[in-house]
Amino acid sequence: MQHIIEGFLNFQKEIFPQRKELFRSLASSQNPKALFISCSDSRLVPELVTQQEPGQLFVIRNAGNIVPPFGPEPGGVSATIEYAVVALGVTDIVICGHSNCGAMKAIADNANLEPMPAVSHWLRYSDAAKAVVEKKSWDQPIDKVNAMVQENVFAQLSNIKTHPSVAVGLRNNALRLHGWVYDIESGEIRALDKATKTFVLCLRTRKCSSNNDDQGMEALSAIEIRQSPA
Repeated sequence: MQHIIEGFLNFQKEIFPQRKELFRSLASSQNPKALFISCSDSRLVPELVTQQEPGQLFVIRNAGNIVPPFGPEPGGVSATIEYAVVALGVTDIVICGHSNCGAMKAIADNANLEPMPAVSHWLRYSDAAKAVVEKKSWDQPIDKVNAMVQENVFAQLSNIKTHPSVAVGLRNNALRLHGWVYDIESGEIRALDKATKTFVLCLRTRKCSSNNDDQGMEALSAIEIRQSPA
């Protein structure tokens, strides 16, 4: 814990004074343009990976970057999505999985989760991804985990479309959905291509935006998400 305290004290003394005007401008309001939904894994830091400043990303983090379907008793994820879309007016939502995800590995390995009943219940929201992956045979365990990571992004993109605020935003062309997979070792991001329904490497030489007037492949666009993985 001491290193966390020391880190804060260093921030307060060295970093904050350099960014004082930024934080002053953020003191009374925020205006993020994107909602970033990622895993809680300590190796994935959304603001670092995307090089965004404070105030630019609204973030949800949980085990497995999961979005439960909208239901009669909405939980914290549902409430946060609704707030981001309705109150903050975000125009983009990114669901980002990552390599070697512990949650997806537990599913792929059929791990014994009896000691963690809450985790076991939570991971049921990835059952659609599991069903797809289990239909295939895999030469290596890591290949199965990687497939789970990607299929889970598909599944959660499908789930998020059941949320009324998201459905309205999509219908009004006021909201875009994006599916990403971040590789921890290489630092690369593969983004869901809406045309091929595959994940493609995002490069500076490849179009990596989803502006409405873009033509051809939109590497980071997932506006046309398949309803269920196949």
